[in-house]
Amino acid sequence: MSPFPSSAARTRQWHHLRVTVEDGVATVTLARPEKLNALTFGAYADLRDLLAELARERSVRALVLGGEGRGFCSGGDVDEIIGATLAMDTAQLLDFNRMTGQVVRALRECPFPVIAAVHGVAAGAGAVLALAADFRIADPSARFAFLFTKVGLSGGDMGAAYLLPRVVGLGHATRLLMLGEPVRAPEAERIGLISETTDEGQADARAAELARRLADGPALAYAQTKALLTAELDMPLAAAVEMDAATQALLMNGDDYAEFHAAFTEKRPPKWRGR
Repeated sequence: MSPFPSSAARTRQWHHLRVTVEDGVATVTLARPEKLNALTFGAYADLRDLLAELARERSVRALVLGGEGRGFCSGGDVDEIIGATLAMDTAQLLDFNRMTGQVVRALRECPFPVIAAVHGVAAGAGAVLALAADFRIADPSARFAFLFTKVGLSGGDMGAAYLLPRVVGLGHATRLLMLGEPVRAPEAERIGLISETTDEGQADARAAELARRLADGPALAYAQTKALLTAELDMPLAAAVEMDAATQALLMNGDDYAEFHAAFTEKRPPKWRGR
């Protein structure tokens, strides 16, 4: 995402999300607890635009995505989205589905790590939002369900058929996307869907702790690592190692690489600048 701003003013208030930014860490909370944080058209659009704004500003070094109340996110709102889409024509439906995909692309392409703090249900689109994060920190109550076939749609919604096999393998992904059955935290951790399981009620705190660690680290190195992880998924080895070489050459010209050597020589912790 380009850091060069347009003439549009920065958004000061997000109507469908609760957003705080403090010392390089953004915390984005899905805040419809009475609906298990079910997503609306506006919530999707806000997530898409917020991620683009944060990427351009380059002031955020890590982002935590969480949900208020009893669960992370129950997916698309049945009345406000599923009911509404029944009245849409093909062009409108294509616009909507492209928008949901843009949210996933934004999560994967933003130049900072994204940590999903998951408790309770992460279902449908909520499961894909967590899947698209770089880390999934979950407490024992977490359960993931890719419910798209349960409503008569393809399990490959929002990039799930691309991302999930790369996280848990083709066999597990086939089962999860076709059957739509819930996967609870112990199994999710076993198959690699969860990065880390916390004690009960501690997912948000642990996600914030990890975000702080990432925000205090070499931000440019993290950004390039994330970019390579995404870009190289479909590359042959020769192209991947060439991209790695070019990236390392650029970073070796950076301030953080020189700072590491200076800190090592002076026997002190590095002062990372993200440059």
